[in-house]
Amino acid sequence: MKKRVLTALTIILLFSLSLQAQTNNANQEYIKAMTSTSPVEQAKLLKAYLAKYEGQGTQWENYVQAYLCIIVYPGKTAREAIKYGEKALALGGLDDPLKFKVLLNVSSFYGQMGQNLEKAKSYASQALEIAKANKNKNPSSQASAQWRKLEGACYFALGQAQDKSKDLKNAVSSYIQSYKILKNPQILASLKKVGTSLYRSGSYTEAEKAFKFMVSTSKDYPSLNIYARILHRNKKKEEALKYYKQAYAKKKSGEIAFNIGIILADKAKADPTFSKEALRFLLDASFLSPPNSKKAMELAEYLFFTSNKDLRFNENVKEIQKKSKSLEEFTKTFNEKFGEKDEEDLSEAEIKEMENLLAQIEAEQKVLAKLEDAQKVAVDKFTRLIEETRKRLGLKID
Repeated sequence: MKKRVLTALTIILLFSLSLQAQTNNANQEYIKAMTSTSPVEQAKLLKAYLAKYEGQGTQWENYVQAYLCIIVYPGKTAREAIKYGEKALALGGLDDPLKFKVLLNVSSFYGQMGQNLEKAKSYASQALEIAKANKNKNPSSQASAQWRKLEGACYFALGQAQDKSKDLKNAVSSYIQSYKILKNPQILASLKKVGTSLYRSGSYTEAEKAFKFMVSTSKDYPSLNIYARILHRNKKKEEALKYYKQAYAKKKSGEIAFNIGIILADKAKADPTFSKEALRFLLDASFLSPPNSKKAMELAEYLFFTSNKDLRFNENVKEIQKKSKSLEEFTKTFNEKFGEKDEEDLSEAEIKEMENLLAQIEAEQKVLAKLEDAQKVAVDKFTRLIEETRKRLGLKID
């Protein structure tokens, strides 16, 4: 009996010694890997650790998996990083800084690959919570400022995953939050891409948010142009006019000139003081925008001749029509009564009537000539305005 008990105790003791030796060996191999200064050597030692101890409940397996996820070494693939990272997260027990890096890495790789995007969003959101919690522990510390930057990286990773999953409205918010923290031009490029997709799909309210932020930061021509178009479509004409003008100042676009002219012409209906400015942009559009050239010129003509009251163009047109008709009637009457008669064949009364008719015809002709001269003056003024526009735009005169 005593012999059996002794044997059992010996087995337990030997097992215990073996386990302790294995643990000591595992610890030493982990330390050796982590003290290596070469990423290549470090990855090699960590993989050797897993080959020997994975799944055996060693103290450091979660950290080994985590470091293989985040360290950079030649030949490492996105799928490898994700595999190691998800195993580390499943094992748990990581400290906040390391867990954060693993979550962000896995989220970013999924986002770049365009796969498992719900997971990518979840991991980015978890990393964001860690960053916020640590940032708020001691807001005035240097560590808090560092966590704030990491918070910006989380928003970018989240935005990428939302972007790839076509959750564009939320992607806009994430990219904006990320840029506010990191001020990285790459983030603006991503935001512009998402905003443009929203604009092209007709989601003008969401697109407006993206480009409102863009023009407040970069003020580049494409952003100003698209933002103005979005505002125009959202029936915010006054704001649209402001940004159309800013865009036109950067680049003389015929389409923008036409849009500005249309808005100003509409304003001129209630306030004629806008007519001159509207006319200028419409004439620019008539030369710079082939698709809108004819329409722009027609509207410019109408605006010029109706807004210049001193020219009395419309009134003169009506008067010319009236005088032409009157002259036609007088001439017809004269031809019917005296067209084929010689003067010596006429009575005194008929001669007097003929002279009266000729006097009326001459008077109408003089009035008509005066009206036509006035119209020519008006037309010449408009022609000069067209030539001035050509010169201002630097266009050759045919």
